[in-house]
Formats: sequence, C-alpha cells, structure tokens
Amino acid sequence: MKKEWSLTAEAFDKFLSWLDPDREQAGLKYETIRHNLVVIFRSRGCPLAEDLADEVINRVIRRAQEMADSYVGDPAHYFYSVARNLFLENLKTTPAPLPEAQLPSKPNLIPEKEELYDCLERCMQRLPTATRELVLNYYCQEGQAKINHHKELAAQLGIAVNALRIRIYRLRISLEKCIERCQHQEPLPEMN
Repeated sequence: MKKEWSLTAEAFDKFLSWLDPDREQAGLKYETIRHNLVVIFRSRGCPLAEDLADEVINRVIRRAQEMADSYVGDPAHYFYSVARNLFLENLKTTPAPLPEAQLPSKPNLIPEKEELYDCLERCMQRLPTATRELVLNYYCQEGQAKINHHKELAAQLGIAVNALRIRIYRLRISLEKCIERCQHQEPLPEMN
C-alpha cells in the first residue's frame, strides 16, 4: 500500500537546492526542465502533457528528499528517466476523459458515453461547490487563453500556477476513480 505524500515547503526548498544552490538559477532550471518534459510528452502524443510533466516533478521532488545529497550528475537526466517510466505506465492505462466546462448535451450521446456522462455528473455533484466550480473553471479555455486564465485563477487563489496544476491533477484523479466506481456500480467515494 502506497503511503500518501504531500508537497511541503521544506521538501520544495530541498528540491530547489538540489537543482542549484542559487535559488534563482534553480527556478530557471525548474522551468526549463518542466518545459522540456511537456515537449517530450507532447511529441509522444500525450494529450495531458502538462499534467504528466507535473506528475514527473512530484515524483522527483518526493525522491529528491532521499537522494539529493548522494546524486551525481545533472538532475535533469533523472527527470527524463522518470518521464520515460511514467510514459510507459501511462500506455498501460487509459484515463477517463477530463471534465469540460460545458459538458456535452445528453441527447447526442451513444449509450456508453451517456453512462460515462451520468457518472461524471454524479461524481461532480459529490464535490463541494467551490471545488466543482474550480474544476469547471480550470478547463474552460484553450490555447494561450488557457495559460493566461490559469495564471489569473492561481493569483485569485493566492497560490502558484504549479500548485494549481497539482491541485487540479489530484482532483481529476479522484474524479477518475469515482467515475470508475460509478461505472462498476460500486458505492461512490466521499469527494473533497
């Protein structure tokens, strides 16, 4: 059974120190690595490239707590190894579709899609109102407008854009699990 892990300021600081002793340089390296991860995942046809890049970063931050003092070489190489492994993991599973701000109308759906839509709707209703609105608001834009919207949303919440991405990623994972349980007609989990 995996132990639940959450990002702390101390863990993030240690991670940045591992990237570079100079905090500003560490921040630049972080952004470059994240950008490169997104490019790698997009080049492999992953529609959720940004979310996968964030998952890689989370995994590396978690692992950096143990290995930062003994790791030899450019930390970027470790990120790319983790990205390769995550990509292979991702090939084995097919994630549920992302919730969209404007969900498709039911009459046009085929039976399997309608069941999926109903489960998504049921799971979304289990979320607290503010959380449900955050999820719907997060997915309401495309392209450059989406990037700008995410920055505005993060600023409104008083958090960094990456923290917003991580929060949405975790909410989406919870929704996917809820939808899967709903499709198997199992009791739905508590959502928060």
